[in-house]
Amino acid sequence: MTDPITNNPQFYRVMFENDRVRVLEYLDGPGDATLPHRHPDSVMVTLSAFTRRLRSKDHEVDVEMPAFQARWLDAQEHSGENTGITPTHAIFVELKEPHGMGDGSPARLGPSES
Repeated sequence: MTDPITNNPQFYRVMFENDRVRVLEYLDGPGDATLPHRHPDSVMVTLSAFTRRLRSKDHEVDVEMPAFQARWLDAQEHSGENTGITPTHAIFVELKEPHGMGDGSPARLGPSES
């Protein structure tokens, strides 16, 4: 699988990147579809409400997301298609560090997680 920026440059753009995170903006229109790509562990923030079909290997799922939600996404490989009537607009904060705190201890919950 490839990086979404390499495989789908018409939909993704890098907004910020350092040695710990990469922030991507995603924007498409109804009927647009991505080629297969991979994301590491990420936080997705939806900027619009949208409906999509996600495909991963032999699994397919339809999702409907409201605007202005933040969601945790485990690392995954997929392709997607905008099956709705609105654009898909989202921000992905991709983590570059391995799961946990880097010293072998489990990740701690932040103040907004409960």
